Amino acid sequence: MSVTFAQGFKAAGVVAGISTHEGKRDLAIVVNEGPLDAAAGVFTPNRFCAAPVQWSRIAIQDGHLKGIVVNSGGANACTGQAGYEQSSQTAHELARMAHCEDTDIAVASTGLIGELLPLDHVLHGVHDAYEAMEEDAEAGDNAAHAIMTTDTKPKTVEIQGSGYRVGGMVKGSGMIAPQLATMICILTTDAVVTPKQAHDAVCRGTQTSFNRIDVDGCMSTNDTVILMASGASGVTPDIEEFKDSVAQACASLAHQIVGDGEGSSHDVDMTVIGASDEQAALACARAVASSNLMKCAIAGNDPNWGRVVSSIGTVPESIAPYDPNQVTVDINGVRVCDGGKPGQDRSLVDMTPRHVDIVINLHAGESQGTIWTDDLTHEYVRINSDYES
Repeated sequence: MSVTFAQGFKAAGVVAGISTHEGKRDLAIVVNEGPLDAAAGVFTPNRFCAAPVQWSRIAIQDGHLKGIVVNSGGANACTGQAGYEQSSQTAHELARMAHCEDTDIAVASTGLIGELLPLDHVLHGVHDAYEAMEEDAEAGDNAAHAIMTTDTKPKTVEIQGSGYRVGGMVKGSGMIAPQLATMICILTTDAVVTPKQAHDAVCRGTQTSFNRIDVDGCMSTNDTVILMASGASGVTPDIEEFKDSVAQACASLAHQIVGDGEGSSHDVDMTVIGASDEQAALACARAVASSNLMKCAIAGNDPNWGRVVSSIGTVPESIAPYDPNQVTVDINGVRVCDGGKPGQDRSLVDMTPRHVDIVINLHAGESQGTIWTDDLTHEYVRINSDYES
């Protein structure tokens, strides 16, 4: 049911004619019917952030939203004041129909950078979506389809809490790197929470999920994660349980992004253990996960541990202190590197399964961290050498 799993939300996904792919659903709306309208968001740190990100950052500052419009088929990024006006007019159209202020509406866009949207199509799409809006499973699924670009399948989640629910949808397949990912994620809950509690939950959830995935090391201009709370369950949750529920939802969606990485043939858990602290573990894991050489080796079913240790070696000692002569590397349970030198024969590693588990032990402490990534294949190059939304 996606974003409509939580009570108090209606959604729709329609064909607005924004995408170049004829007949594709390309505009979604999600509307919070209350009784509460608490909201929180996290956005890309990219300095070339898109117009809808600029709009939504302002809209969500007071911790309240009534709804959001999301389009695929165009990012509306690097489009100047005209692009910002398009985001403003898009918000105004939904606000007009929902009888709320323009700044009660967030906007998100995804697709090709550097082109304005066909605004007439967007505005007509908002109108059609509002007329088609429902709170059932089909409405949530249609919305999840409408936000897809190079995704091969919709990505949704449903988490049942103690008397409340968390639902969500995300798009993301390429241009994925730590510090969010190229993604738009809408989370909904019917729990009774304050804007501050929603903010704390979405920040924790993002930090332990979307900030720990890496498909291709590229940061987007449009990354957006928004959580809206309707309070329709009437349940005030245990706040730690609520944060855990939101984190579970984010983790599920993050794994789905990696599993649908553009052209990927392997999903990889890159885990560093025995680190001096979590920062050191994540820095080392990210260094390996972002290595195109390592990703290509995995695509070729090659357990090339030399590419693992050479990547770890790029992390400054001030960030991750360790002795290279103590480091071990296990790939799918086989210790291919033992104390910084060859371990078991790499031919013992079975790389044919979709899942690859790489465990690096720095033997420098008790902390650990994992980055989720995948491989780079010929298909990834094909998709991104002929990209259009």
